[in-house]
Amino acid sequence: MKFIPSLLATLASREMTKRNILLLVKYLLVLASIIIVYSASFHFIMAAEGQEHSWVTAFYWTLVTMSTLGFGDIAFTGDLGRAFSILVLLSGIVFLMILLPFIFIKFFFAPWMEADARNRAPRELQAEIQDHVIMTSYDPITISLIEKLKSYQQRYVVIVEDLHRTLELYDMGVRVAIGDIDNPLTYRKMRVDRASLVVATNSDQVNTNIAFTVREENEHVPIITSADSPNSVDILSMAGSSRVLLLYEILGESLANLTIAGDCKANIIGRYQDLVIAQAPAMGTPLVGKTLSETNLRKLYGLTVVGMWERGKFTIPGPDSRIDRTSVLLFAGSQENVDAYDEVYCFYHIYKIAGDPVIIIGGGRVGLAAASRFREREIPCLIVERNQKKAREGENYVFGDAADISTLEKALLEKAPAALITSHDDATNIYLTKYLRSLRPEMQILSRASLDRNVSTLHRAGADFVLSHASLGANTIFNYLKNEETLLLAEGLNIFHLKTPVSLVGKTLMDSGIRENTGCTLVAVQHNGTTTINPEPQIRFESTDDLLLIGTFDAERSFLKHFRS
Repeated sequence: MKFIPSLLATLASREMTKRNILLLVKYLLVLASIIIVYSASFHFIMAAEGQEHSWVTAFYWTLVTMSTLGFGDIAFTGDLGRAFSILVLLSGIVFLMILLPFIFIKFFFAPWMEADARNRAPRELQAEIQDHVIMTSYDPITISLIEKLKSYQQRYVVIVEDLHRTLELYDMGVRVAIGDIDNPLTYRKMRVDRASLVVATNSDQVNTNIAFTVREENEHVPIITSADSPNSVDILSMAGSSRVLLLYEILGESLANLTIAGDCKANIIGRYQDLVIAQAPAMGTPLVGKTLSETNLRKLYGLTVVGMWERGKFTIPGPDSRIDRTSVLLFAGSQENVDAYDEVYCFYHIYKIAGDPVIIIGGGRVGLAAASRFREREIPCLIVERNQKKAREGENYVFGDAADISTLEKALLEKAPAALITSHDDATNIYLTKYLRSLRPEMQILSRASLDRNVSTLHRAGADFVLSHASLGANTIFNYLKNEETLLLAEGLNIFHLKTPVSLVGKTLMDSGIRENTGCTLVAVQHNGTTTINPEPQIRFESTDDLLLIGTFDAERSFLKHFRS
């Protein structure tokens, strides 16, 4: 019952609540006056009919009649009394059965429940909390980020301005707090001075306001903001943002990096210090038909095959895994190792003989970023755009609807090595993916996804690779939090870095069971500032070592659970 005083204090502190209670009191006074008048009238009419009753009986009859109970033990005998009874009955229906419930709920019960909800919604973090992440929006990016933070037992809070939304998320188990994102007091209550990071993924204008507001409260906490427009980067930086993410550009470049086109050189899709992550298609090379052990890639070139893609499905291969013509090898090594591989396999030209262009469906921010990356890789491309305003004049644009076969024929679909689908609408992407797969079963198809839940659907529709805007943003923010460079290999697959868990100290890689138990692959070990890429099975882990592993999100969570310190 301790909440009642605070609840009453909250009720009394709000002007609207005060007015509501005043109206309720006025109604009760009017109702009491009517009951008194009716009771007095009853007394006099009964006296006129020759009946004598006490004032208590008069009040009793009035309440029984107005409440429609009507026991019938006391009744008028004359027409005047019966007409008076009808008046009392009708007014009782109006005042007690209609107005009273409505007024009680509207002016008392509802404010009471609202005050209770406001007291239930968190407004401030504990004084001792520290190293937490403050988020100013609950959107697909922060939803993915929250899942990653939970895996690493990193504390967080999401600031929500709407009370009902706050309670909804609170009941869902999300750590939320109600507050105005443009109020310095909100961040003071969120203990921003002891936070690890502030994440703002709202609109560019709101993010600018947030950065200014946070800097008013604290000058040193890192702030990472998203930006929709390149023009906002400088403004957000001047407002106090530590890093500005142009996620649409990153997404377009990542899709372009995953595209298999040009010659058969290994395509470097990411770097982590001295470690290089690359992918290479097996199609057209002597690798087709061999098992991994038969390729001798580790012995000949120092490369470790950490995974294989088969029509968008990522698998952890074993020594007996056989490579077919649709396989895409994902391997890790040093730059020298990759160069050694290229010296042998780069002359197996698959697509560059005819210089066939890659098709980019959608000339928006993601599509233009992908086209820019293709130009850097010297890979020709054609952009299919149905918006006349976006479709620029020039040989790189094809105006029309990608669902129209004649438009695709103009874009040289029959020769294109790959197609990138960059629409922001997942339903459209699924539709076009299925259509293109039916037209070109052997073509590589890459698609963007706005929501994580549509990734598997896009794969089923025929996409070889899918990159989620939400996962990309979450991975980028998380790696910034850990002071690491972002390396998203594909949807749900990334590299992560951590200290040697206590349970692995003293064990060799051969005895650790990392790959067998978790599905992760160890690609490098850092010891005293020296990085050993693709360590030998006999290497023994020490407590000061840093481990670099590759795996899916589920494999990463399995590793953290299995080898948690």
